[in-house]
Amino acid sequence: MFLCNRAELNEGIAVNNQWFSKVAVWIVIALVLFTVFKQFDRGASQGNQLGYSEFLDEVQAHRIKSVVLQEGGSGTDILAETSDGKKLRITATYLDRGLIGDLRANGVKFDVKPREEPSFLVNMLVSWGPMLLLIGVWVYFMRQMQGGGKGGAFSFGKSKARMLDEANNSTTFADVAGCDEAKEEVKELVDFLKDPQKFQKLGGRIPRGVLLVGPPGTGKTLLAKAIAGEAKVPFFSISGSDFVEMFVGVGAARVRDMFEQAKKSAPCIIFVDEIDAVGRHRGAGLGGGNDEREQTLNQMLVEMDGFETNLGVIVMAATNRPDILDPALLRPGRFDRQVYVTLPDVRGREQILNVHMRKVPVGQDIRADILARGTPGFSGADLANLVNEAALFAARRSGRVVEMADFEKAKDKIMMGPERKSMIMPEEERKNTAYHEAGHALVARLMPKTDPVHKVTVIPRGRALGVTMQLPETDRYSLDKERMLSTISVLFGGRIAEEVFMNQMTTGASNDFERATSIARDMVMRYGMTDELGPMVYSENEGEVFLGRSVTKTTSMSEETMRKVDSVIRRIIDEQYGIARRLIEENQDKMHSMAKALLEYETIDSDQIDDIMSGKPPRPPKDWTTPSGGKSDGTPPAVSADGAPAAA
Repeated sequence: MFLCNRAELNEGIAVNNQWFSKVAVWIVIALVLFTVFKQFDRGASQGNQLGYSEFLDEVQAHRIKSVVLQEGGSGTDILAETSDGKKLRITATYLDRGLIGDLRANGVKFDVKPREEPSFLVNMLVSWGPMLLLIGVWVYFMRQMQGGGKGGAFSFGKSKARMLDEANNSTTFADVAGCDEAKEEVKELVDFLKDPQKFQKLGGRIPRGVLLVGPPGTGKTLLAKAIAGEAKVPFFSISGSDFVEMFVGVGAARVRDMFEQAKKSAPCIIFVDEIDAVGRHRGAGLGGGNDEREQTLNQMLVEMDGFETNLGVIVMAATNRPDILDPALLRPGRFDRQVYVTLPDVRGREQILNVHMRKVPVGQDIRADILARGTPGFSGADLANLVNEAALFAARRSGRVVEMADFEKAKDKIMMGPERKSMIMPEEERKNTAYHEAGHALVARLMPKTDPVHKVTVIPRGRALGVTMQLPETDRYSLDKERMLSTISVLFGGRIAEEVFMNQMTTGASNDFERATSIARDMVMRYGMTDELGPMVYSENEGEVFLGRSVTKTTSMSEETMRKVDSVIRRIIDEQYGIARRLIEENQDKMHSMAKALLEYETIDSDQIDDIMSGKPPRPPKDWTTPSGGKSDGTPPAVSADGAPAAA
């Protein structure tokens, strides 16, 4: 005995109908083509064409064996057979009665028959065949353009939402980590979907719409799937861009169809990902209120405010731009609850790493808490990518498990960019890069309230010739004035080291200057951290992004105020530049030692930097390979298959 639910049965019927419609279209096209070609080929298959005078010559020469005369409305067809068995065909406008005498005189057998006219069906196919063929081809291509809707070639208004039932959705809250507050916010949705009477008997009303807000990669879609998986209800998933098509009114029709499907499967969840694609402020388009996107938004507003709450349909949406959504979407009765899914803290990152590390074999030395502290600002997607990159590094060295060293390499690749060891740098430029990065590291160690230096390298990574990476000891949610001033000094350390030790200036410090100037400007114009201008805001961050940068709108200021702002910014930059230069000039021995270590080892970490700052010779890195090929701890070098030293 076979059992299936209604969704599986409907899906099977839809697949069969779609397969049948495809086959039917091709059968019709093939039938029309066959009939047309058969009609044109019918005359040619009955014999070779011959002129009437030539046919009479053949009769008189006694080379014709038999003749069949076919009379019709458009003339007479003469089908002849020669003595050697060849077939001949002669077309005459009318039947020559003297031909009968010639045939009898020359002993040719003949017969007279009416012409075989094609049937009515064949005539219809020949007449309408080309038109039917064009219509069939047009329907087929239109269907392909619309993605082959479920309801046939003209199903433009059908919803593209993908449904996951409880059998296909195994995601639960156990698969979601790092957002405990968000899970607590949505747990009552699970209780409502499981037992709606618990809330309705007290007069309570569950929110009709829940908006998940947070940066990209924080797990908004995963959280929505987990709610459906916990409640064991169908989950309709669609993107905001799936509503709008090239035809006017298609988006609104798809919204109506999506809600109709959801009502039939209630209780369920409708999840609209990237709702800002259709939910932007209305009235901004060139077409006013007749814009297709705005029509789609209007229909969504009507549907959300139109169905009854006891139907058990909850609409969830995700966006990382809640500021651009139309206010009508956020009013009570629609998306009246906002759940913030923020970047995870150190404890959340540890939980996320434990979830993703279940899928890969890890070694005994893996410490998720250490990895969590070393990945500040990482989202859930970034941590998943970290685990995947570590597994790839382990596979490259043919390891059986993923070790801590693989995670360190993966973290360096994600945070600093991939290594470009094949890049050949001139020795002078390599030396300049070593002093540049040493300048950043030295100032970072000596300035107060700076993040600890984790690693310094002169190996080109990404678009940088060298990288100085600092990692905060704890998660930080705000910055104070002293920390921002120290950051400006650290940014100037690279250029100052070039001037002091290499007697030159290069373009490598351009990004450092840009960041330092931006921090100083924000201190003056946005944060009110100066005594000269006081606690007043002189710029407004619009939050808009143009060419990858946040657009800042400057408020109206007098010319005198603008000059004062520029002078205060310049004073901050000059003061921090002087502090950084003094630190570097007073510690030239440490700068020489750090640059020498970078040129020799290419990469040094906090242990080597501690040795240098305490006046000791820096210890070799743990995985450093000596020029002879052996490891720094005395072990022989690893050898590849061709006998050359293997890459680390």
